[in-house]
Order: sequence, then C-alpha cells, then structure tokens
Amino acid sequence: MAEHRITLVVNGVERRLLVGASRTLLEVLREDLGLTGTKFGCELGECGACTVLVDDEPALACLTLAALCDGRSVTTVEGIDEDAARRIERAFAETGAAQCGYCTPGMVVLLYHLMRQRRPVDAREAISGNLCRCTGYARIVEAYERCLPKP
Repeated sequence: MAEHRITLVVNGVERRLLVGASRTLLEVLREDLGLTGTKFGCELGECGACTVLVDDEPALACLTLAALCDGRSVTTVEGIDEDAARRIERAFAETGAAQCGYCTPGMVVLLYHLMRQRRPVDAREAISGNLCRCTGYARIVEAYERCLPKP
C-alpha cells in the first residue's frame, strides 16, 4: 500500500503525517491525531456523524481520503471557536437537543458552519443530511433556530 506525506492544518495547527492511500480523513483524525469528537457512524456518508469542515466547507470525513486533503485546512468539533461553541452548547442544553450525543458533533460542526455564513437558513433543511436516532429532530431544529438568522 502506497503511503503519502501530507500536511494538514487541523484546528489551526499544522500537522505533517504519513498516511496510507486508502485511509480516510476520519481514521487519521481519530487514530493518528487523537481527535475523537468526530464520530464513526455509518461509514457510508449517510448519517453526518463525521461532519468536519475542509477549507471551511462541510465534508464527510468517512468518505474523504486523507491523502487528498494535503495542504488543506480541517476544522473538527474540537476546533470550533469558544464563543460559537458556548452559544451552540447553550442552545443544545436549553432545548434538550442532545440525548445520546452520538450525532451531536456532526450537528454542531454543521451549525457552526451555517452560523459563520450569516445568512438565513431553514433549520429543517439544514440538518437533512444528519441522522439522529434519539431526539426526533424537533429539539435539534429548535437549537438550530436559536443560533441561525431567521429565513
């Protein structure tokens, strides 16, 4: 198996890594860098639990080959700025949006991205690519609505 030397800027810190050609960004983040906030979910790109930002755009880390991220910036749930993290945490806590919490990191990263866009977004539409098996979505939608500009 071919290995590639890559450089990533992960949560603002430059990281130089040697990665196998078939390793996903999710594997590298969790196993090599110890950033376990990003979750293994379906590993098929259907649940959104592994959502991260690559060059400030949402990406499914389970489908993204790490070698193809050379020279790019990656933001995980651990890398969200403090002010946004507090605001999101408060919204999720006040609405009861996190139950088991497994989907929460992906939901939070996506919400962080949308908050930075500063444009109105329909919360139900926004979370359509993220699955939650516990909440029934109403509380997550409410948390999103507390953080996003109104459409």
